[in-house]
Amino acid sequence: MPRLRARWRRLVTGLVDRIVAERHATADAVVEAPAPVQPIDLTDDEAVTEVLDLVERVGEVVLASGTAVMDTTAQIEFIASTYGLSKCDIDVTYNSIRISADRGPKLPPASTMRVVHYRSLDFTRLAAVDRLTRRIRRELVPPGEALKALDEITSAPHPYHRWIATFGWALMAAGVAVLLNGGALIAVLSFATTMLIDRTNRVLNRRGLPFFFQHMVGGMIAAVPAVLVSTYGRGIHADPSLIIAAGIAVLLAGLQLVGSVEDAITGAPITASARMLEVMMMTGGIIAGITLTLRVAEMFDASVPTVDMSPGRDLTNLPLKLLAGAVTAAAFALACYAERRALAAAAFSGAAATIVYLLVQHAGFGPVVSSGAAATVVGLAGGLAARRSLTPPLVVAVAGITPLLPGLRVYRGLYALLDGEQLIGINQLFGAFAVGCALAAGVTLGEWIARDLRRPRIVKRFGTIRRPRFSVSRGAGTRRIS
Repeated sequence: MPRLRARWRRLVTGLVDRIVAERHATADAVVEAPAPVQPIDLTDDEAVTEVLDLVERVGEVVLASGTAVMDTTAQIEFIASTYGLSKCDIDVTYNSIRISADRGPKLPPASTMRVVHYRSLDFTRLAAVDRLTRRIRRELVPPGEALKALDEITSAPHPYHRWIATFGWALMAAGVAVLLNGGALIAVLSFATTMLIDRTNRVLNRRGLPFFFQHMVGGMIAAVPAVLVSTYGRGIHADPSLIIAAGIAVLLAGLQLVGSVEDAITGAPITASARMLEVMMMTGGIIAGITLTLRVAEMFDASVPTVDMSPGRDLTNLPLKLLAGAVTAAAFALACYAERRALAAAAFSGAAATIVYLLVQHAGFGPVVSSGAAATVVGLAGGLAARRSLTPPLVVAVAGITPLLPGLRVYRGLYALLDGEQLIGINQLFGAFAVGCALAAGVTLGEWIARDLRRPRIVKRFGTIRRPRFSVSRGAGTRRIS
């Protein structure tokens, strides 16, 4: 019996090794790699300051991309320990990073702080910083050289033209429309509407308009085609409310919902509250824009798009919906400037989320449980597939849940409120919030499972990040890592 157990354990371990190809993403795992034979001189203020500047700037890129506080802290500690700063107190909040490095009993601690002034959905930059982190750990890149490489990463232009990103957002809207049982006409109109939203918001962003009003304008633009189709397209057999639902899903996709819920779960309530408040404010802007457009339409006796309260996702046309889920996730990754190697992983994640959601819902569970189950699979697949494609798990996970964003449920609640059915409207809006939280919580759980499956031996042995040491074998005259 023990032999059978051992054989089964080796079989499972070998299967997992083949899946993940023994590759680890530094955003969620610490790799066992050589540390410096001679770390930096802790009495040299210039050298210590240079290292602290490097780790803070890496943390800035990671945090600005929506990474959770715990993962950001781990990556900062990971680099600092490589250069010998193994005792650091790191405080990461919504828009700031503070680090205090202990240099021993006879030296004062070195402290620094950096404020994060921007938010960026540039997944290529995030992946490049992840590779730089692994290179620092593997090769012990001098701090000055690492800073130069980081400057090149942060100042590099996007990997492709902005119109490609606009195409990605528009393609994502078309995919969402197909997932909600919209026909070809609704998909085309959603594509064109989202392209207009993106280009308009880019112009407004260059003029410094606050993001709340940009989302408000986006909601207004999303509602106009739906009102026109509902008013003048009497003979068209299409549901114009799906255009609004697709627009809402696209506008929600760029918000830091996953990071906010993950921070709340993993013990960073201050940052979680700030991120959640931002998500709620931006969602409020979307709702305000749609409401304003619908009210103006009623004033001019235009027809407001009605909404069907029956479930918008079912197992009809399953192959088409799987394709639409994959396209939606890949299009979101494309819109966020993800690398080509990440697009296939994102598409696989979106298709997996779609099939799991539909099957769990078909089994009799509600949208919240179905969303949580699908997001857990996405988080697990993201953690494993991200290592295979050498892409941070955040890229795959956030892209994977985009087909499940509750755009239609938000519009259902809004329509019910405008129709005087406050109880139904509040119930639908609360349900949309619950689905969003379930998606984020499921991703967090799935990523934890992925980490535990491939937890490095160095962490299992010592329980924390540890700077490995070189030891010399006298007989052979060789060095080995201990």
